[in-house]
Amino acid sequence: AVMGILKSAGAPKNVELVIAGESLFNDGVGVVLFSLLMAMVVSGETPTFAHSAMLLLEEAGGGILLGLAIGYLTYRMLKNINSYQEEVLITLAAVIGGYALATRLHISGPLAMVVVGLIIGNHGRALAMSEETRAHVDMFWELIDEILNAILFVLIGLEIVVIAFSKGLAVGGIIAILITLFARLITVGMPIGLLRPVFRLPQGAWKVVTWGGLRGGISVALALS
Repeated sequence: AVMGILKSAGAPKNVELVIAGESLFNDGVGVVLFSLLMAMVVSGETPTFAHSAMLLLEEAGGGILLGLAIGYLTYRMLKNINSYQEEVLITLAAVIGGYALATRLHISGPLAMVVVGLIIGNHGRALAMSEETRAHVDMFWELIDEILNAILFVLIGLEIVVIAFSKGLAVGGIIAILITLFARLITVGMPIGLLRPVFRLPQGAWKVVTWGGLRGGISVALALS
């Protein structure tokens, strides 16, 4: 919804990229924090700062390193092939196999796939794909994205049906929204407002980024689980 409004309003491309990119990393970091909180609930103990930092390093750092390795390997394979059928399958294998490997290694799959996407979407598209391959790869992943998002939000909708709403729950929801917006103002809005020339964003972009913060499907699914 946010991206649709930005496109229809003719917002600068830089603003769209910041919001879309942030939503992807929100998913990856969300999985890490969720794992930490779940460990607290299961064990009944509050982890130390050192334990929390180590988990963050393992999950996030490991995911990024694995993404770099898979992204580079995928890039080299794409560069040595000039057939869009095989190249589409290679990108699919990178995602399915890479995510499965990340899960097996107990590191962040979403962050690993974000890094792979950045490598293939930039260097891979520019240096390892023909015009025909780019068109087919884009079309394939846009279709997959739409299908999976539709399935995910239908399942989320079914989850909401079984929730017993109450006055207290509504009040709690409103308070959570206000806290989230305040947190975004401090952690995202203010840095962008102060460092606007560095981010190369137009004046007032901090307001859009503060209000338009996206939580991806993974974060929503984790919360409802």
